[in-house]
Amino acid sequence: MNLKNSIYQQSFFKFLVKSNLLKRSLFLFFILIISLPTFAQQREKLENQRKKLIKEIRVTTNLLQKTKKTKKATLERFLTLQKQIEIREELIQTLNEEIEITSKSINRSVDVVGFLEEDVARLKEEYSEMLRMAYRQKLNKSHLLFIFSSGSFNEAFRRWQYLKQYDEYRQKQARLILETQNTLSDKVTSLEKRKEEKQKLLESEERQAELLRLERVAKDELLEKLKGDESRLTGDLRTKEKAREKLNVAIENIIRDEMARRRREERTNATAGNSGKKRDSDMTVASNALTKGFLQNKGRLPWPVSKGIITSFFGKQQHPTIKSIQITNNGIDIQTAANAEVRAIHQGKVIGKQFIPGHDYMVILQHGNYYTVYSHLEEVFLQKGETVKGRQVIGKLSIDATTGTSEVHFEIWKEKTRLNPTDWVRK
Repeated sequence: MNLKNSIYQQSFFKFLVKSNLLKRSLFLFFILIISLPTFAQQREKLENQRKKLIKEIRVTTNLLQKTKKTKKATLERFLTLQKQIEIREELIQTLNEEIEITSKSINRSVDVVGFLEEDVARLKEEYSEMLRMAYRQKLNKSHLLFIFSSGSFNEAFRRWQYLKQYDEYRQKQARLILETQNTLSDKVTSLEKRKEEKQKLLESEERQAELLRLERVAKDELLEKLKGDESRLTGDLRTKEKAREKLNVAIENIIRDEMARRRREERTNATAGNSGKKRDSDMTVASNALTKGFLQNKGRLPWPVSKGIITSFFGKQQHPTIKSIQITNNGIDIQTAANAEVRAIHQGKVIGKQFIPGHDYMVILQHGNYYTVYSHLEEVFLQKGETVKGRQVIGKLSIDATTGTSEVHFEIWKEKTRLNPTDWVRK
């Protein structure tokens, strides 16, 4: 009887050892899959970036189609094509990153699938051994003998608990086999999906690389044409420079006059007694609130147009085709759809509206101590002194008679200081 007890206990001990090995295996399995959510987050981020870039390429493609219709729009076409090349290069980089992260995910999934297959085989083998042992015990009634051979009631109770635990472990292992098989099936399906995704990404990357090659060829051809037309471009630059200077003078005068008006009003209110002080206080509070609101939204302010590309950035820069010439831009130029609507980027007040030859209508909005300037407008829907809400339509862009394109010139000032608009609007 003691021999049978010993054999039973040894078998049970072996089972417990295997159960511990199983726990360790499951722990290693979870260590493998714990990084999968990170892969998923990275994939989602790259996928969103890819969709955004594809959307931007659609915009530049539409703009390129418009510049094709006018022979004199060669420079505008060159700038648009240059921007499209930059976006496509970023798209290809994003696709390569997606391919890399997908490859890592596939490799990790292959490891997990292999691990699960080994685990299922081991679980089945152990479960078969447990069933054989249970069947032998049933035939020999060794489980009853194991209990009744106890030296005391307490020992018999403990042995009964051992048998019960053994049975529970067996049932648990059966469930584990099913669960692991289901997990394995899911991982195999996921792996196939990842492989399909990778193949599509590779095909997309190849298409984009070919389009990029063609665009670079077209850009070089345009550059040669522009070099041959350098005298006309230089003349156009001189004309634009004169128009830009007129615009700058008009902006400075309007902002200077507005600042002087506010100072006069503050002085008048200060000498008008309590009622004047209250008006002065109310105006200051409102102005401070606008200033604070504008500043707090730095980097998150909307674009003045719904879609478009920046063809000229803020500050001093070399001319895109004539290397001997430097140009200075007090704001940014955004090429967009013909006759596009222009909107206020923040709530404020209209303090200036003026027609500038070469820039058409120009509108200045005040936002506390900040000012935004919008020019190249064909129509303006607001009058001086009107208050505007954020995203409210200011007017409609004009179409350049020479190039057939529409472009908004946009500036941001803090009192008399010019600021870089790209630091303030959304990227």
